Amino acid sequence: MIMNNFGSDSKSAIQAKFDAQKIAFAPIMFQAARALRNLGILDFMLKNRKTGLEPEQIAKELDLPVYGVKVLLEAGLSMELVLMKNNKYFISKTGYFIQSDELTKVNMDFTNDVNYEGMLHLEKSIINGKPEGLKVFGNWNTIYEALSELPSNVRKSWFAFDHFYSDNAFPEILTYIQKEDEHVKILDIGGNTGRFSIYCAKNTDNIDLTILDLPGQIEEAKRNISNAGLSKRISTKAINLLDDSIPIPTGYNIIWMSQFLDCFSQTEILSLLSRSYDAIDNNGSVYILETYWDKQKFQASTYSLHATSLYFTAMANGNSQMYHSEDMIKLVENAGLYIDEVIEDIGVSHTLFICKKK
Repeated sequence: MIMNNFGSDSKSAIQAKFDAQKIAFAPIMFQAARALRNLGILDFMLKNRKTGLEPEQIAKELDLPVYGVKVLLEAGLSMELVLMKNNKYFISKTGYFIQSDELTKVNMDFTNDVNYEGMLHLEKSIINGKPEGLKVFGNWNTIYEALSELPSNVRKSWFAFDHFYSDNAFPEILTYIQKEDEHVKILDIGGNTGRFSIYCAKNTDNIDLTILDLPGQIEEAKRNISNAGLSKRISTKAINLLDDSIPIPTGYNIIWMSQFLDCFSQTEILSLLSRSYDAIDNNGSVYILETYWDKQKFQASTYSLHATSLYFTAMANGNSQMYHSEDMIKLVENAGLYIDEVIEDIGVSHTLFICKKK
């Protein structure tokens, strides 16, 4: 089902004002939460969750000033990361997820390392339609051109974020691909460092793949493919995918685009889909794997996707987002394709559109 209504305004004025203060102080509290995690305070509290701890105990164990521990714990009370009973502090359920949940860790590191400083330029990015925040790292038009040259901690957090969401979908996706012809040739558009293609080649004998991406990503993909011993199964081609004059290569059963089209504006997506239409024969398929904010089971997923859209605005390219599924459906149809099959709830939060020529 497509979500055309979202949210309500039924909370009390007092709760609404409190929520407004949470937003007003959000950057400060975010850093406090990271400090509680990074300094080992939440981990120590988790290990002593049954007995609780006094600030002095935490400070002594972790060799931290009592003052610093106290101000962080008190901030943690308002964030509901910790609880206080009889002057002892206990980790809460939310605190547990900040400390131990891989999804939360990936999102926090992505926010801090990739986005935090650049988000100061969000307003300018909105006005100019350019990723003005990217300038904190250097002078590039998009983050994709910069990936091979970003600081190591930024690259690490960017790829951890990207891979966490994509990798969980691979096993299920492979079952649908193997329903195709006996021998499958896949064009992996936007294949990045080659993780999907390498996964397919490692786990099948009847799939050959070609990765299409920017030169920087292709060089890294080549290294990964060679290290995996799969150079005979996976080929690569460097291309500027935003150049409308360059046709997409032909001769493939499947054109595969995973977490790729959300990196472009609607105009650019239409061009990519139209060129994909030209590249496949009447029996070919275009597979589109995306996370649509209207197709999420949980409010937390929708919240995360809306936040990720702002990363695209300020840091990535200034004109793309995590789309509503209806936007993508219209673009697919305008490109001359139709959605033959929809598979939902793949991986963390993905939907697969299998598209054919009309």
